[in-house]
Amino acid sequence: MSRYRLAASAEMLFLDLPFPERVRRIAAAGLEVEIWDWTAKDLDALAGTGATFSSMTGYVTGTLADDDGAAELLRTAELSLAAAERLDCPRLNVHGTGLDARGLPVVPAVVVTPAMWLTAARTLARLAGLGERVGRVFTLENLNTAVDHPGTPFARAADTIALVEAVGSPHLRLNLDLYHAQIGEGNLVALVERALPLVGEVQVADVPGRCEPGTGEIRHEAVAAALDRLGYDGVVALEGWASGDPDDALKAFRAAYG
Repeated sequence: MSRYRLAASAEMLFLDLPFPERVRRIAAAGLEVEIWDWTAKDLDALAGTGATFSSMTGYVTGTLADDDGAAELLRTAELSLAAAERLDCPRLNVHGTGLDARGLPVVPAVVVTPAMWLTAARTLARLAGLGERVGRVFTLENLNTAVDHPGTPFARAADTIALVEAVGSPHLRLNLDLYHAQIGEGNLVALVERALPLVGEVQVADVPGRCEPGTGEIRHEAVAAALDRLGYDGVVALEGWASGDPDDALKAFRAAYG
């Protein structure tokens, strides 16, 4: 029996339903629920679903690696913490820079300079301090720049690992997204072995297409076996689209990771 719990993103499943009903459908399947931009949601309606929320976006605007952007990220992270309190959501997710509605970086960076690395680490240390004050955890997510998020700084899993290690706080962890990592770096089992001591949660979807396990090239059973072998007891979340019926997508996810 796996020690980790399963979750799914309400942003990407049951798209024909109102958002609170998407949350209810995922919760009814016995999974925890992940959401993105909380500012576009009725938080009271979501709290009323009775769902267990696993993760949500931890900022509204801002960036890690310049002073003005960092100040904005920290300001909106405080607002996000208040929203997380309403949903009792333990983890708040951030990226190397704010992303627009198409997933493109608001402040793209072709080259990440040493000064940007230092500023990003300082910003994340302050972010971890905000989380520590209220007992919540910020997670830094790796992304891919080849398909979904070109120009995003600190996108590789290797980058997010380096930053989380540099901060060294239990209130800043990795959101290890294996869909993005497969596109950007591959070698997923070795990556899980390297990163797991720093992981706040794991996200999965298949490649290509970003749909449920079994629709692409990733051997999810091998990843699940590695998580079991290493004693992972956090959350594995499906952050992917349904290739067909969403209930079938959740069944395929459970078959691979449950």
